[in-house]
Amino acid sequence: MAEAAVLNRKALEAIEPHIKPGVSTARLSKIAEDVILLGGGRPAFKGYRGSSSRPFPATLCTSVNEVVVHGIPNDKALKDGDILSVDIGTFLRGYAADMAKTYAVGRVSDKVQHLLDVTKDSLYAGIEQVQVGNRLGDVSAAIQNVIEAAGYWVIREFVGHGIGAEFHESPEVPNYGKRGTGPVLRPGVVLAIEPMVAQRRTKVRILKDDWTAPTANGSLAAHFEHTVALSKDGPQILTMEDQSPRASVREFRDLAPQGGVRGA
Repeated sequence: MAEAAVLNRKALEAIEPHIKPGVSTARLSKIAEDVILLGGGRPAFKGYRGSSSRPFPATLCTSVNEVVVHGIPNDKALKDGDILSVDIGTFLRGYAADMAKTYAVGRVSDKVQHLLDVTKDSLYAGIEQVQVGNRLGDVSAAIQNVIEAAGYWVIREFVGHGIGAEFHESPEVPNYGKRGTGPVLRPGVVLAIEPMVAQRRTKVRILKDDWTAPTANGSLAAHFEHTVALSKDGPQILTMEDQSPRASVREFRDLAPQGGVRGA
């Protein structure tokens, strides 16, 4: 799984220099797909059906502005001031990895950047709770606390998940919950933890393409995700750039790029 995670991360990193005004999300998806295929992997999203009657048609989920998740890449050019959430999954040698980041396209306001920063912070707050003997609700509550303390809304319609030989496995990992509840976390569990956050309280709609999921009230949304394995020494962020098995979550957080395109 660590090998799948490294390839997945490299594919995401390959598109980052191209996330700028005038570039299409279809172009970004093609770049990522080429990296995955050249690395001997398989895009996890392309052809994925889920609960939809139509399989997902691309390597990346590219969700712009008010779209929370599952945006389909297209030929429309990104604009200065957009935010772009990119979700990417890869299979390699029978195992999967999953990660997501939200990027600022060009220049965004401090208010928008704050949404991105808080969403990323909530992810690492959740990861810190992935400890042997903790419960899944500890992870969910930590994420929720960071988001709501900043005045933002936790998306309820989509959650994180277990991951392994299958892309979506149990348990579900909500981004809201109560400490001390849920299954006990034990060494060997691998979770795709992915807070999805909106500026204001909102429902989520599904468009006629069966995939694209915008906020109902037009609120901007952000999405960050890592694949995290639990060992006896604590959480190991498989999709993180630093792969040192002894690095603490706090050290991982210090290594993590801050903000959207500016350092992400």
